[in-house]
Amino acid sequence: MKRASLSVLGGVIGILFFLPLLWVLTNSLRPGSETFAHLTLSWQTFFELKPTLHNYSALLSSDVGRATLNSILVSAATVVIGLAVCASAAFGLAAFEYRGRGLVFGIVVLSFLVPFDAIAIPLSTMFRDWQLTNTFTGLVLPGIGNGMAIFLLRQFFLGIPAELVEAGRLDGLGWFGVFRWIYLPLSRPALIGAGLMLFLFQWQSYVWPLLIGTDAKHILGPVALSNLQGQNFADYGLVFAGAVVLTVIPLVVIAGFQRYFVQSVSSTGLK
Repeated sequence: MKRASLSVLGGVIGILFFLPLLWVLTNSLRPGSETFAHLTLSWQTFFELKPTLHNYSALLSSDVGRATLNSILVSAATVVIGLAVCASAAFGLAAFEYRGRGLVFGIVVLSFLVPFDAIAIPLSTMFRDWQLTNTFTGLVLPGIGNGMAIFLLRQFFLGIPAELVEAGRLDGLGWFGVFRWIYLPLSRPALIGAGLMLFLFQWQSYVWPLLIGTDAKHILGPVALSNLQGQNFADYGLVFAGAVVLTVIPLVVIAGFQRYFVQSVSSTGLK
């Protein structure tokens, strides 16, 4: 009886979270002039009998279409380069004993406790001095050294048996070989979990792209979506269509790798 009650409660909470998403999806299939025509709660609020894809076709020809592709490119580059950097740093913190290792690890932990938005403005000033504004390099760089990803990978690496490392060293592997052939193959769940963190950090960032990527060639999805809302007019059908697109892409990525992410997080506190 208790389990059934919890299941019903969980289902109700899930529906309450899903209804706003359904409302956004439904309004993205309506003309912008009809977006707020059914604010009184009824079946028409969440369902459209004559859906249209006009908002999505208009979205492709707007800045949001190109900005979405830019977001995919920047996020993919952040994941690939960021995993190489974070995994290397985590390996150095897990596999080697040296003076000051605890201090370095403490700085890494502290780095992801500080909100990025708090340092975005002074960091953007440095990037302007380095002439990295309106470049994909400037958009990618702040995301590749993610303290949370390093922490996650380091904790996972600590769970790898030392006997495997010793056997690899006896077989003639150097430290790079140990990293490449022992640590990385055994850490696929942690690498996927860290990759998801890097992807979401970059995908949902708004302040940094607003400061660095200001021209049409380097604008990212969230900034382009906010630009659809003018001072005196906004096509909310187009806005909702853009919101759906920018939500569905990370949703598909997370759904595809969810079990690896849960596995990586659940094993983080083993050591």
